Amino acid sequence: MKVCRFGHSFVLLLGMVVVLSMTACANVQMPTPVASATNLEKIRQANIGPAQVGEFKLAPGKPEVMDRAVGGLRGSTISPSAGSYSKQLREELITELKGAGLLDPASSVLIEGELTDSMLDAAIGTGKGRLAARFRVKRNGHAVFDKELIVESFWESSFVGAVAIPAAINQYGALYKTLVGKLIDDAEFRAAVKAN
Repeated sequence: MKVCRFGHSFVLLLGMVVVLSMTACANVQMPTPVASATNLEKIRQANIGPAQVGEFKLAPGKPEVMDRAVGGLRGSTISPSAGSYSKQLREELITELKGAGLLDPASSVLIEGELTDSMLDAAIGTGKGRLAARFRVKRNGHAVFDKELIVESFWESSFVGAVAIPAAINQYGALYKTLVGKLIDDAEFRAAVKAN
């Protein structure tokens, strides 16, 4: 009987070791943005003119850590390849405009932005992520667009960290393309950056 109890305890202990090893901490860097076919097509259909991309930064009053790290990743971290999440968003927009042949540092149209929210939670059951930014457009120095846009994602999040963490990282990274796509879809933004 004692042997049986020991064997049962050993199996439980072994199971806990396996689970802990599968949820080991990791530090993953976000990939450098690549233009997406979906957003490039949206840009072409929107009749957007050439634009330059100015400063993207953390919105006033937001905690500095929001631009550097996201919590809720079960002890792991994801780092922006551009140095901060606001700059990551800037690089995403630049990449899409460049891919469409519409990035022009001499353009009279200037797009700027402020990161207003960045959240990731790889909780067991349902994972969720959110990204938000206030975008501003100036044409010839005059403000023609100012709006905050928000995107969210929800997905099934595994109990196993080795499955849940990569899924959460992929979901969070995809929010950057989704947010740029939402900006391109915005009717007021399209009017502000419309080709002459």
